[in-house]
Amino acid sequence: MNNATTAVTGVETAATTSAGEKFWPHGWWRLMNAKIGVIPLPLFVLTGLLIAAMCVTKGKLSNEIAVMVATLAFFGFACGEIGKRLPVVGKMGAAAICATFIPSALVYYNLLPQEVVSATTSFYKASNILYLYICFIIVGSILSMDRKTLIQGFAKIFVPMSCGALAGMSVGTLVGVLVGKTAFDTFFFIVLPCMAGGVGEGAIPLSIGFSEIFNQDQGEVFGRIIPMVMMSNVTAIMIAGSLNMLGKKRPHLTGEGRLFPGESAEVASATQASTGSFEVSGLAAAALMAILLYMVGVLGFRVFGLPAPVGMLFVAVLVKLTQAASPELNDGARTIFKFFQTSVTYPILFAVGVAITPWEKLVSAFALDNILIIVSTVATVVCTGFLVAKKIGMNPVDVAVISCTQCGQGGTGDVAILTSANRMQLMPFAQIATRIGGAINVTLALVVLSHFFKV
Repeated sequence: MNNATTAVTGVETAATTSAGEKFWPHGWWRLMNAKIGVIPLPLFVLTGLLIAAMCVTKGKLSNEIAVMVATLAFFGFACGEIGKRLPVVGKMGAAAICATFIPSALVYYNLLPQEVVSATTSFYKASNILYLYICFIIVGSILSMDRKTLIQGFAKIFVPMSCGALAGMSVGTLVGVLVGKTAFDTFFFIVLPCMAGGVGEGAIPLSIGFSEIFNQDQGEVFGRIIPMVMMSNVTAIMIAGSLNMLGKKRPHLTGEGRLFPGESAEVASATQASTGSFEVSGLAAAALMAILLYMVGVLGFRVFGLPAPVGMLFVAVLVKLTQAASPELNDGARTIFKFFQTSVTYPILFAVGVAITPWEKLVSAFALDNILIIVSTVATVVCTGFLVAKKIGMNPVDVAVISCTQCGQGGTGDVAILTSANRMQLMPFAQIATRIGGAINVTLALVVLSHFFKV
């Protein structure tokens, strides 16, 4: 049997190099091994044809989950592939940017079939699939960590975060004054939105507070804030990609997704270590555990007002620290994390681009003075995080990536930034930086405004 297997393998290998081989089956297998993202090329073509046929036959595309999985995968990996193949910027996070902003532009210019737009938007908003994605990423990454490292990480990450926020706000405001804006407008309407924690937890509460304090229409205030959030997110994605390149050129500056030098993931269970496989039942149990932890987070939001992903994060940390999850569950969570990281990220970003990323708002932020202020703010936050991390014994590149998420577009920004940096395992710390850091910034700013600037 072993000889037969070796012979077949040898034939398959030779088939990839022989010029005179028959197309079937070896030539076909070569085509199946050529992939767009994770999709074999023939299946990618078939997916596109089926989507087109479904749009044409009944004039609409079904938003049922099976159809949407294929649709999001087709467009998401196509856009990501375009970004990866761009010269220079392809290595600086352009794949994540293209997966989000190409569909946004296609929607705005009516170049994406309306059937696809309608189905994607309704599915995204009805399913809240982004939170399912974040759920598996957070739980999987936390359960993959070493317990000691987890404690150290959460204890120390607030130091570079706080220093970065203070430095970024100061430099960004100063640059705004230098380009002719008032310090007040620069700080509250450009710099603060960059570090408010995204849209749902940042820009919206901020616009509500501003509208009440200044007696202005919330829609107008929100329209003024949201372009800054998006421009900041784009800048953070590009810087994160550059940090990934820096880590490859200077390996001593990075832990490739680990915050401390010498840190390593916990050893897999004896079963997986010896066989290289895992029990399917353990995988299913880990998935259910992640979902239940998310439900705990949702309940926490209803009772305490804490964002569900943050509540889930704290509970997952507690599970890890108390060793409540068995090694088999840890292995299953790690496998789920890897699956969602490689197979679901670009489809999710495509859905975000179609459903909740207005192209016109993004473009309106591309004024030269706004760009100077935003880039200087984000760059200062990241550089400060980098330098502080180096001083306190953390891996500077990885901490700087977390600093990038301080200037991102909430959960969607975290996904894009960590994808650009190829460090999705940092998602728990990114959620802390984005949601808790953003909430602190928004709350303090509104308190100051309500006491000293109310009109």
